[in-house]
Amino acid sequence: MLQIERWKRVLIWLVVAAGIVLALPNGFYTRVETHNDAVKAIEAGGSAAGLAEQAALWPDFLPSGLVNLGLDLRGGAHLLAEVQVKDVYEARIKSMWPEIRDLLREERETIGTIRLQNSDPETLRIRISRSDQLENAASLVRGIARPVSGLSGAGASDIDVSVEGDSLVVRLSEAEMFATDERTMRQSLEIIRRRIDEVGTREPTIQRQGRERILIQVPGLGSAAELKEIIGTTAQLTFHSVVSRADREDAPAGAGNYVLPSIDGDDIYYILEEAAVVTGEDLVDAQPDFDQNGRPAVSFRFNTSGARRFGDYTAENIGSPFAIVLDREVISAPVIQSHIAGGSGIITGNFTLEESTNLAVLLRAGALPAGLAFLEERTIGPELGADSIEAGKLACIVAFIGVLAFMILSYGRFGIFANIALVINVVLIFALLSMLGATLTLPGIAGIVLTIGMAVDANVLVFERIREELRTAKGPARAIDLGYEKALSAIVDANITTFITAVILYAVGSGPVRGFAITLGLGILTSVFTAIFVTRLIVIMWFERRKPKTLEV
Repeated sequence: MLQIERWKRVLIWLVVAAGIVLALPNGFYTRVETHNDAVKAIEAGGSAAGLAEQAALWPDFLPSGLVNLGLDLRGGAHLLAEVQVKDVYEARIKSMWPEIRDLLREERETIGTIRLQNSDPETLRIRISRSDQLENAASLVRGIARPVSGLSGAGASDIDVSVEGDSLVVRLSEAEMFATDERTMRQSLEIIRRRIDEVGTREPTIQRQGRERILIQVPGLGSAAELKEIIGTTAQLTFHSVVSRADREDAPAGAGNYVLPSIDGDDIYYILEEAAVVTGEDLVDAQPDFDQNGRPAVSFRFNTSGARRFGDYTAENIGSPFAIVLDREVISAPVIQSHIAGGSGIITGNFTLEESTNLAVLLRAGALPAGLAFLEERTIGPELGADSIEAGKLACIVAFIGVLAFMILSYGRFGIFANIALVINVVLIFALLSMLGATLTLPGIAGIVLTIGMAVDANVLVFERIREELRTAKGPARAIDLGYEKALSAIVDANITTFITAVILYAVGSGPVRGFAITLGLGILTSVFTAIFVTRLIVIMWFERRKPKTLEV
């Protein structure tokens, strides 16, 4: 029977109404965007003049979700960075030296004296005076090996210990290097995301590409140089034992030590132990502050394990200097006056208020575990983005008008019904994009244009089927009912195959390809809904009102 139950009619129109309300903010994009920014600023404690007026630009009772514009539409910065994971291997193997040294010193009577030799950065080469005890020493060092964390290295040890000539050689195992790569990439992605979020940019794209590369796109940012300044600063904070002071950078440091310059002058250098007592990874908070003389500084607080190591070291080294190193520069080397318990302290230096605030932000976000090499950088101006938006609008309008005209010329009144459903279809696409917080790019606009062309396919199948039923001398009501019933399987099959293609594109693609897949997939869902439910409901409502004796499709 040609009828739809009342509750289904109400539900269909409620879905359409909800779509219109959710898509509405995109029709007032600049106003709603200004409102959203003002609301965020007020929630963050901002009190600048005009924030209340900007927040009042859009009613609070209406949705304020927008379709985010991608880099190619808004303009912004694009970077492709390579993470220098070998830096982490070097730091990791060097951090093992104090533990290995203390272990072997306990067995000095058996194995003799030990001495760290110069070697490549990813290797510890230890010479033992009693060469006949090399295997014994190797067994001792293997005893401190730990299992590799991660499923890929299950059952493997984190270090390989071997005997080469008269020396003991310690390296990271292959399984540990692979696990370190994965861990380093995850940490780098998270820290880059935190730093960009601290700046308050809109909808950045931060994705891993390949094994050691990260794609970073930030719409609305001024330049790639500005983006590099935000994420490229390592802000690696470490605390080291001071061996001595030096007056030149090439002063002999000895194995296990290195020379770093002081931030206070060109001719001040410190010889430090390479193994850090505490690192920035143990920081849980950092805030801009002032020292006892009212000068800008940064206060910090360690986690439980960091506080314990920091407290133990200061208790055992009262009267000795202690270097605070930031990005391979000694910013302070105070003498430990007493046991520092509680795991908190303050970093002083020749900071301006802005510098202390920025340093606190970087320390809070965390230190990058490895350096970044920028392989590609681009700045896309807002003018190019505006041109892209206009081109996208023109493409959508041309496609829209072409489809509308074709449907009216081909199917008359029924073509008008299909066109109404097509308008609702586009509204629902934008409603879903807004609700999901998706980012629209040029390929995404291409997906919408393709959806506009494909959206009428289902209606064409139905209308052609109705024509065939009318030729068999069936009545109008029966022809419409059979048209929708018999065309349903073809509609579902055609759209399922296209939807599967969209899912595959999203799964294996990245960036623009995913944007295209999202809009295509959402467009398929909305076009099926409008063709099967909305157009049919409109046709039935018209039929119930007019009760025509004949149909012209």
